[in-house]
Amino acid sequence: MNAFYENFQRHSHGEGLKAHSTHYCPGCGHGVVHRDLAAAIDELGIQDQTVLISPVGCAVFAHYYFDVGNSQAAHGRAPAVALGHKLAHPEAVVISYQGDGDLASIGLAETISIAQMGVPITVIFINNAVYGMTGGQLAPTSLMGQKTTTTPEGRGPAMGQPLKMAELIAQLDGPVYVERVALFDARERVKARKAIRKALTNQIEGRGYSFVEIIAECPTHLKMTPQEAEEWVKTKMAPVYPLGVKKDLTVEPWFKPGAPVFEPTPLLELIGAEPSADVDAHAPPAWPAHLPARDIAIKLAGSGGDGAQTAALLLTRAAIAQGYDATDIPSYGPESRGGTSYADVHLAEHEVLNPAAPMPHVLVAFNAPSLSKFAAMVKKGGVILYDSTIITAPPLLPAHLRVYPVPFTRIATELGRPVVKNVVALGALQAALQILPEDSVVDTLRHVLHDKPAVLPLNEAAFAAGRDAVEALLLPA
Repeated sequence: MNAFYENFQRHSHGEGLKAHSTHYCPGCGHGVVHRDLAAAIDELGIQDQTVLISPVGCAVFAHYYFDVGNSQAAHGRAPAVALGHKLAHPEAVVISYQGDGDLASIGLAETISIAQMGVPITVIFINNAVYGMTGGQLAPTSLMGQKTTTTPEGRGPAMGQPLKMAELIAQLDGPVYVERVALFDARERVKARKAIRKALTNQIEGRGYSFVEIIAECPTHLKMTPQEAEEWVKTKMAPVYPLGVKKDLTVEPWFKPGAPVFEPTPLLELIGAEPSADVDAHAPPAWPAHLPARDIAIKLAGSGGDGAQTAALLLTRAAIAQGYDATDIPSYGPESRGGTSYADVHLAEHEVLNPAAPMPHVLVAFNAPSLSKFAAMVKKGGVILYDSTIITAPPLLPAHLRVYPVPFTRIATELGRPVVKNVVALGALQAALQILPEDSVVDTLRHVLHDKPAVLPLNEAAFAAGRDAVEALLLPA
């Protein structure tokens, strides 16, 4: 099937027998649905148009298998990501592929609201009555009396009845097609394949939102053989989740929006406003010639209270104000216990293509765990700045890196407020790389602190002190 990669790189680097097998447990319904979804994509000739959204769950690695556009969504947020793709690229065929813990629990609000909108996307909902990936906990779809790792005595009345998502979605005005199918025998698998194809066809023709619920086997957490799991789905699940079409409206194609427009002039004309001379005032300056990459990745990391997240946000806002594309992705670890939280920042001349920074050009480390954890990930020829007040015994750092030990905390303390050490770090970063014009970060500080004028001089002094500290390191010995 062309919709599958020829080799699955997740296993054995795409070599040998494992290059043609998925990670799913024997008898798992996901593998069957993957096969049928790939077949429908091939039959409809939409491989180059398809965008598959996979959230957290057993299908999280679908991007290793499907040779289509792929987006990874946070747990429960696949419908929102799918909506964004569809509105940004109306010609795309967008599939939100979700499990029951993801769709019916954590993402229930997104599921309901986006279904009610009725925008043509296709939702494939795998209902195996359990949280499969995270250990077999109780799911919204678990049956009454069903034993799970969090309900060892079985689901009781106080836990509520199983949530029937197909019936719930069918009651909404937005969807045009809702069906529940199964996989437990050949006849039901044929119906499942037809339902998937119909849901995709509705989207291709612009008719509306389609939802296919598939009751599926999870032999691992049922503690059954694949054959026993099929029988359990047939005799236990199907009576609770009746199969069949829940809604099938005949509507004329209606979704034919043009591509979104990002230029200001057409919008101004639409609302009857006169284009002003300063429409292009924020066109970015020329990318600094001393920077080899036109997309710089910066990781700022520290423990709670170090201000890494705030510094990242200030840097991102300063870059956007200059006209560059910039992103800030925060990640909060066990920072309150002395670990590390970090933020990945990208500054790009034209467009940030990937906001993550697994191999940053620059690392700004506020504590020892952050330096130890991320130093080896910095690209060859990159830069590390670290707080030498806190990190008194740094690890051996790669020789190909430029390293600046700067006492962020000591400088901030001498200024009277240790809390501004993150602004000291921004000043140090400015001197080390000169990515942005110097006044851009200061202007952003002034904007952010416009209602706190009393602390602005302190922050400006902190920025200048960090800059001076690095410039002193750069002076000839």
